[in-house]
Amino acid sequence: FYQVGLCNELIRQVEANPAGVKFQNKGALIAEARALRALSYYHAIDMFGNVPFSTENDAVGAKGPRQISRTDLFEWIEKECKALIEGNDLAAEGTNIYGRCDKGFVKMILAKLYLNAEVYVGQDRYADCAAICEDLIAKYQLNDNFADLFCADNHLETANTTFGANNEIIFAVPHDGVNTTSYGGTNFLIFAGTGGDMNAAEAGISSGWGGLSVTKQVSERYTDGDVRAMFFTAYGTEIADLFNFTSGGYKSTKFRNVNHDGTTAQTTGFVDTDFPLFRVADAHLMLAECAARGKADTAKGLASINAVRERAGVATLTSYTAQDVLDERSREFLWEGCRRSDLIRFGQFTTADYVWEYKGAVKDGAAVADHRNLFPLPPADVNANSNLKQNAGY
Repeated sequence: FYQVGLCNELIRQVEANPAGVKFQNKGALIAEARALRALSYYHAIDMFGNVPFSTENDAVGAKGPRQISRTDLFEWIEKECKALIEGNDLAAEGTNIYGRCDKGFVKMILAKLYLNAEVYVGQDRYADCAAICEDLIAKYQLNDNFADLFCADNHLETANTTFGANNEIIFAVPHDGVNTTSYGGTNFLIFAGTGGDMNAAEAGISSGWGGLSVTKQVSERYTDGDVRAMFFTAYGTEIADLFNFTSGGYKSTKFRNVNHDGTTAQTTGFVDTDFPLFRVADAHLMLAECAARGKADTAKGLASINAVRERAGVATLTSYTAQDVLDERSREFLWEGCRRSDLIRFGQFTTADYVWEYKGAVKDGAAVADHRNLFPLPPADVNANSNLKQNAGY
């Protein structure tokens, strides 16, 4: 919502200045701000449901923004994304400069909106999702080496068929150990994902924080030879105490502050590794899921899931189910921000249909109340804005 406010104000400022006076590329600047705002509202509809809503057309002042329903916000995001895709102000897919939004970025937002439409608004929009994914698959390519996507120089795009991670990454959040330092983002993933100082050098950092672990269920989902199973074997144990971050767990080295060729990054105190927010592997597995649900071409869906599996070094499939896609997404997108939404879409986030270590704060896992499929609106926001109604159950 902070980003929504920034985008709204940027649009106001750019629109207030005639072209050529301060902003020679007014249309592009406004379109990119709208795209980033659409991303924020996509996160809002996914995590919170009915949320405060404002655009550049709303006055800035003491009065709090109105609350928009999940259904109305869905329609607004869909309309906004379609307008940006059909317009001429955003760059074509894969052609904008590093760190900037283009039409591929917006198409990924719309595809994910359609993929989860049954959750958000009770609509089956899988066929619409599949159509967008087919379009993206035709315009981006999987990188040959999975690990290159999460290394310190993953922003590079080259003609080398064995490296050029940016050929797959549709949009990355830039991180730079000198110019965009932060204790969040991939800096947090890499420092906190280590098991301690003994693993710091392997991760390309100065010291390990510890704290981030994955569960036994995640480690067991990989088969032998899967290049995505990048765990520290020295720390491959069950979590003994949920509230003691040194008490075990599986540590992943998926994100590393090391260049693809093994050379060192700029610094070891902050990382250079960009966060791949959208990549075409996601479009492949979204298409595969839509096909498994009977809403896309079966042969294309099978080819897509097998393209991802083949890159990972595991056997291809002759047939598959929607559950197979969910498991594949777990392996492919570990720590990329997809799992919660995926489990909710499959009805497994709160229910007893799937449990994991310490789900519901129980060692062996237990179901939790369904209202936890949404986060609560922050109480401070609700108290400050009489227009807001708290989500049910909180």
